[in-house]
Amino acid sequence: MNILLIQGANMEWLGRRQPELYGTTTTDELDAIMRAEVKRHGVELEIAYTNVEGEAISRIYAAARAGVDGLLMNPAGFLYAGYALRDCLRGVRLPYVEVHMTNLERRGMHSVLAEEADGLIVGLGVESYVLGLDALVRVIRRNATPG
Repeated sequence: MNILLIQGANMEWLGRRQPELYGTTTTDELDAIMRAEVKRHGVELEIAYTNVEGEAISRIYAAARAGVDGLLMNPAGFLYAGYALRDCLRGVRLPYVEVHMTNLERRGMHSVLAEEADGLIVGLGVESYVLGLDALVRVIRRNATPG
């Protein structure tokens, strides 16, 4: 099983940007956590960071063509204006779990991508990623099971 993790706009600055909201875990630390988690699940993971919505779209299309099994994504800054990204997700129909470190409801935010997600995990900091990965693996396995 192959999973693509896309980290959206501003996520490359994790650990340095607004630690009161996002904590002090750096991108390198989060990547290491996720690589350990995929070993536990016995799956492969590719991690991509981008601040450009078009790059995220191109990466998702390439992943779909390559037969990636699912998408885990924190759209971050793309969440409120990412209509082109939403249309991409609608088109490729990859199993998709969206994660956010903060509680979007508490912050008065709405993800335009959420309607294309199989599920959302929000508000649990770094743990949102771990739980999101668990959920995505379950979705992929459920979809692969006949009946």
